[in-house]
Amino acid sequence: MPDRFTVQHREIGMLRIFMKPSDRIGKRGLRTLWGAKPLYRELIQTAKADGIINAVAQHTHYGFSNHGPIREHGSEIADPHLTICVELVGERDQLDLFCRRHGDLLADKVIVYKQLEHWTIVPRHKQ
Repeated sequence: MPDRFTVQHREIGMLRIFMKPSDRIGKRGLRTLWGAKPLYRELIQTAKADGIINAVAQHTHYGFSNHGPIREHGSEIADPHLTICVELVGERDQLDLFCRRHGDLLADKVIVYKQLEHWTIVPRHKQ
């Protein structure tokens, strides 16, 4: 049986941005604690507006970030300081621009870049 599909691939990249789920945008204080948007949501919405191909927030169950203490997800109460990872996938230049534009949100975060390939499966043309 002949192959009916072909695979097209191109180089792209992935950023992983590590933060606490309790990180918020805006000024600190009791009034803004409840009204301020979570940073991970702002980053994902901003990535969408900037044309990034993929953006997700992933909660963790156990770990540490930025040399902090080891944290774990409790059975009854969620730890608001346990690391969350926002993952962005896109062109390297696009991800670089994202970081430069939004450096005020990212300045104290651990950010990791990894080179990837984006694969697209397309039907072969009949010959």
